[in-house]
Amino acid sequence: MRKLMLMATLMSLFFTALAQDVEVTVWSGYPELEPFYLHVAEDYMKEHPNVKITVLTQPLRDYEVKITAALPADAAADILEISSSFAGRLVQGELFQPQPQEIADFVNSDAYNNFFSNAASYNGTVYGIPLFRGQGALFYNTEMFKAAGLSGPPTTMDEYVDYANKLTQRDADGNPIVSGWSLRLGGGGSGIAEKFWAIMHQFGGSIVTQTADGGWVNGYNNEAGQKALQLYVNLVNKDKVVTPELKGDAEGFELGTTAMFIRESWVIGDIASKAPDLPYATALLPRGTIALPVNLYVTRDKPEAFDFAQYAVKPEYQVWLLENVGWLPNRQDVSYESALEKIPQLDGFLNVPESQVLFTVPPIGPIDEIQTRLAERLVAAFTNASLVDNPEGIAKVLSDAAKETDDILKREGLLGTP
Repeated sequence: MRKLMLMATLMSLFFTALAQDVEVTVWSGYPELEPFYLHVAEDYMKEHPNVKITVLTQPLRDYEVKITAALPADAAADILEISSSFAGRLVQGELFQPQPQEIADFVNSDAYNNFFSNAASYNGTVYGIPLFRGQGALFYNTEMFKAAGLSGPPTTMDEYVDYANKLTQRDADGNPIVSGWSLRLGGGGSGIAEKFWAIMHQFGGSIVTQTADGGWVNGYNNEAGQKALQLYVNLVNKDKVVTPELKGDAEGFELGTTAMFIRESWVIGDIASKAPDLPYATALLPRGTIALPVNLYVTRDKPEAFDFAQYAVKPEYQVWLLENVGWLPNRQDVSYESALEKIPQLDGFLNVPESQVLFTVPPIGPIDEIQTRLAERLVAAFTNASLVDNPEGIAKVLSDAAKETDDILKREGLLGTP
């Protein structure tokens, strides 16, 4: 009898152990999203006491380097949060698990429009669960606009330049102490080219464009690219409304050293925590903006990982993400009116008319290299005073850069025929 009781106890302990100790690890390249994941994980673990959710976040560039090395070695987390453009070559390398049919059907349902479901798929197979997107808009300081006699945001690129000059505040020597328009002039990485792309998009240009034969070519060695680069060069060196040394971007906006800049919606959450009394509004860009989807990918055939990834995009968590972090959730079947009522600055992001032309970074292998190489050339050109009102010089900079872009595409077997 005692042996039977001992065996029963051991068997009970054995099956209890099997029902516990299931860990699901999540990695993110956006540190500001840590509260979101912890919030979702807390609720999930209450409903699934046998599952432990562990979350690790780190800065995006470090994160991308880390997962590139960890994935082939099977040393990455169970769930990775990655933009669709960066994930493209990883999906093609079969480093992620396809989503189960039930989740694939959900991704292809009315919960998402085709833009997001396609970005989460490859050759008709769903690999990612759309979570949020980076989407740009203009942030502008309403008090500075009022002081400059400006009643509303600029609506054309000519107005952007005019407003930038009117909004710039200078010291006794004429040097800007408050930039009229903060432009990304340095810092390294492909982000510089991406921000340039947002400006160039207003003129109809692109870093790369797809050709009829399915290949790719540079899309900036043209009038649109020339207009965008000339705009940067003149604002920095001729009009002197911005300098590389003056704090800009979100930090400068929050500190009051810039009157307007273009950025994604996460800045709303950042302002709420760092400069809650800042008087500002947002507005659509003249032609359209970037929409860069970020998805959740599962690296191992672990049911709990698939389940948690889908759990994280439940309607209540999509609204929580928007209200508390500021990134734009991707589900289209959820009402975000409560968030808009609390945060009216979301209007420039949520209410995008069909006339706006959205673009995204294509999921081709060398896109990061292409943008990084281009960024190096752009940084040198931005502060080159000899390029002021110099269309021939501007054209030469872009022609040289375009050759490098097309050479990279050719090396990868992706160069198309224009």
